[in-house]
Amino acid sequence: MSKICLFAGTTEGRKLTEFLSGKSVDLIVCVATEYGEDVLENHGDAKVIKKRLSEAEMLELFQSQKFDLVIDATHPYAVQVSENIKSACISSGTEYQRILRDNSSIGDDALIFPDIESGIAFLNTADGNILLTTGSKEISKYSGLLNFSKRVYARVLPMSSSLEACTAAGLKPAHIIAMQGPFSEEMNIATLKAIRAKWLVTKDSGDAGGFTEKASAAKKADAKLIVIGRPPQTEGINLSTCISELCERFELTNTRKVSIIGIGPGNSEQMTMTARKEIEEADCLIGAKRMIESVNFQRKPVFEAIEPENISDYIFTHQEFQRFTVLMSGDSGFYSGTQRLLPYLKGCKGSEKSEIEILPGISSLSYFCSKLRISYQDVHTISLHGRGHSLIPKIKAHKKLFVLTGGQNTVNAICRNLSEYSLSSLRIYVGERLGYPDERISQGSVDELMHGNYDPLSVMLIENPNPDAIVTQGLPDTVFSRESGSKGLIPMTKSEIRAVCLSKLALTEHAVCWDIGSGTGSVSIEMAIQAKRGTVYAIEQDPDALALSQKNAQKLFAENITFIHGSAPEACENLPTPTHVFIGGSSGNLNDIFKLLSTRNSDIKVVTTAVTLESISEMNSIIKQSFVMEPEVVLMQTARSKEAGVHHLMLGGNPVCIYSMRIFRNKE
Repeated sequence: MSKICLFAGTTEGRKLTEFLSGKSVDLIVCVATEYGEDVLENHGDAKVIKKRLSEAEMLELFQSQKFDLVIDATHPYAVQVSENIKSACISSGTEYQRILRDNSSIGDDALIFPDIESGIAFLNTADGNILLTTGSKEISKYSGLLNFSKRVYARVLPMSSSLEACTAAGLKPAHIIAMQGPFSEEMNIATLKAIRAKWLVTKDSGDAGGFTEKASAAKKADAKLIVIGRPPQTEGINLSTCISELCERFELTNTRKVSIIGIGPGNSEQMTMTARKEIEEADCLIGAKRMIESVNFQRKPVFEAIEPENISDYIFTHQEFQRFTVLMSGDSGFYSGTQRLLPYLKGCKGSEKSEIEILPGISSLSYFCSKLRISYQDVHTISLHGRGHSLIPKIKAHKKLFVLTGGQNTVNAICRNLSEYSLSSLRIYVGERLGYPDERISQGSVDELMHGNYDPLSVMLIENPNPDAIVTQGLPDTVFSRESGSKGLIPMTKSEIRAVCLSKLALTEHAVCWDIGSGTGSVSIEMAIQAKRGTVYAIEQDPDALALSQKNAQKLFAENITFIHGSAPEACENLPTPTHVFIGGSSGNLNDIFKLLSTRNSDIKVVTTAVTLESISEMNSIIKQSFVMEPEVVLMQTARSKEAGVHHLMLGGNPVCIYSMRIFRNKE
């Protein structure tokens, strides 16, 4: 078993102890004080030496134990201790590794001094009370400050040695603040205001030492920050690199936990108790800036990220953290980034050693509806935030539609879209910044709310009291506008033929459809109604017919149609591979159209009609090709009643051959 000696007493030392505990390592942890031992919290079966060792005692320990490695994770300002550890390692022939702490981001308004003496010299020229947060070891050096006992308040550890050092330096009990950290920004602000401090003296202890909280608190409490510069560190590695190297060298398993939690609408008070517990126990929080700010009540290390690849890269390159909490807005399972993130976590190096947990939260849907006092059990939901959806058909089909806005799909854009489709009288509700102090909820008709100013990430509830979406195929011919173009009356596939063709196509909800020779758009529109989550491409070479198709589509709320002006197959070459194709007019290019379809690496369902003997002959030849499977031909003739005086006669239409088949990639 490998033997490691760790000099701790810092946050880095605690994390290394927790990581090595329970591993196949014989670990001895050295701390100088009782507080250093208390900081360890969980040291498992590690042996703890609680004593301030001299260099000679270190050398004796290293020679007797014959460690494979000595890790120096002492405080960055403990220069003499580090020199003693390194010297003892050299003398005993023991490998030495220093853990470096990242420097803090010191603001431009802070005053930085290279040592205590220069800091004191400056403070002797300034007025106002001083909060010392540099510890008790060097408190005696500050006793040279003018009016030291009256101006200075020292925050030290609640230990007898700390209190004795403060008393010996000349501080009265009322000026000694004996507390154990970590200290939040709020706690620092309260302390500064309580003693009316104009100066806060600190070391550059990094994020691990609470420097960020001190700096932000000083700014908000109108106190000036005095930073005693950190001694230069010229060699060593950071904590993350150290853990990675330990895993590789000693074949250790770094088992970590990743919790993906829904934090609710935005206010931390709306979080579940389980979510709050995960945040409290996390080593690092990951998420969007606004979410981190709303829940980071303990000022934990954070990483601001939204994209899954950035999140996963951070998790698997920061070995110093054992518990990550990834924050998702609302509910982790309701239009969140959870499903996008999971494959990245599972596909990264080391994922087999990570436990992944998903915890739900209060969704924006449930929160918004509760505010409106509306039940959401019958609400249909869609997200337009980074997604493409056909909104109008869904509104026509549902009594209540909940919409997550985003990107170009703003509240105003959605209102304009509703107005264009003659739905401006519908009642809508808009929720902005739900759960935050500046939450706002508006309600009214589309016309009334169309021109308001709204947050880009708003939610909407759209009410349609009379949903009347058509669910059957074969719309009456009379619902389509018919017009004459430059070539005469624009052709239309009649209702009965259309119904059978659509039935043979067997469309799916997510189908990608081509309607070649769309004419009035009757087939395209019925395709769009059936494939309400798919896309229809209406290809038409006659500009008059194409304009009529667009007119009919708007009239019948068929929003998910893309109109293509041109002749097949050329106009289809750059279109997405279809799942379903209807050919109503080919302009003599049937063979070329089928050749194009046979080049697509897909299983394509095709239905086409043939009326003339020539087109029937051509289709009979095509269905004999190797790429055509399951061909079926139906000859259909219909008759419609027609008034003849007081009587009605049946007027027969032309016989129509309906060909249906599957097209597979031509391997010849």
